[in-house]
Amino acid sequence: MSSNISPIVTLSNPAGLYDPAPNGYSHLARVEGAKRWLLVAGQGGETADGRLSADFRDQVRQALSNLETALASADAGPLDVAKLTVLIVDHDESKLGVFGAELGRVFGDHRPACTLIPVPRLALDGMLFEIEAMAAVADPRA
Repeated sequence: MSSNISPIVTLSNPAGLYDPAPNGYSHLARVEGAKRWLLVAGQGGETADGRLSADFRDQVRQALSNLETALASADAGPLDVAKLTVLIVDHDESKLGVFGAELGRVFGDHRPACTLIPVPRLALDGMLFEIEAMAAVADPRA
C-alpha cells in the first residue's frame, strides 16, 4: 500500500468510546463524496480450487486474499473498505489476536468499522472464518 488515506472513507473513534485499534477496527466509518458502493459477500479461507486448510491463521490469510481479489476486480482495495463483518467459529481471545495481526498485515493503519460475530459453524465443514466487506470508491462518472 502506498498510503493509508482514502479520499472517500474516513475512519474515526469518537471521544467517550474505548480505543478499538488494538483489535483492528474503528468505531465509525464516514463515506463522503461521489461514490460507488461495493458489497463483497462473505469470503472464506478456501483456495480457488476449493481447498480449505485446517489451520485458523491459514484460513484468515486466504480469506483476506480472497477479499482483496474481489475488491481488485472492481478497481478497489483495502483502503476503500468502510465496514467489515467477521464470523469466527468457536471464537476466543487467541483467534482475535490472529485476526487482528492478519488484518493489520493487509489493511495497515486503515481500520474499518467491524463487527465480529462468534458462530458455532459456517457453511462448509471445517470452515473456521468468514469475512464480508462494504467498500466505497469514487464514481468515475461523477
